[in-house]
Amino acid sequence: MATVELTKDNFNDTLTDNDFVLIDFWASWCGPCKQFAPVYEKAAEENPDLVFAKVDTEDQQELAASFDIQSIPTLMVVRDKTVIYAQPGALPKDSLDDLIKQARELDMEEVRKEIAKQEADGSAS
Repeated sequence: MATVELTKDNFNDTLTDNDFVLIDFWASWCGPCKQFAPVYEKAAEENPDLVFAKVDTEDQQELAASFDIQSIPTLMVVRDKTVIYAQPGALPKDSLDDLIKQARELDMEEVRKEIAKQEADGSAS
């Protein structure tokens, strides 16, 4: 599946309609973004069951700001509408493959329990 261009108009629907979404925040003037693009495209080809999306931070400044994107490229992984990974920097292919593997193996039930626990601890103080 080709990468999906995310905008503020289709962002929520894309995350709601898909259990596993990778998002590349990028800009056309960004050298590391250009280096990462073919790695990201290759991963998209190799993982057709996942949604690979891109956010052009120049075109979608509001969306980038809502995620406090300070540096690009930034890769975000969202499972079940929960951000499980968000880091700036262009990953080499092996690292991206490993990240996808780890994200696939993550027990989302455990993640939800941990988030609920952290939220409860935060509101208790």
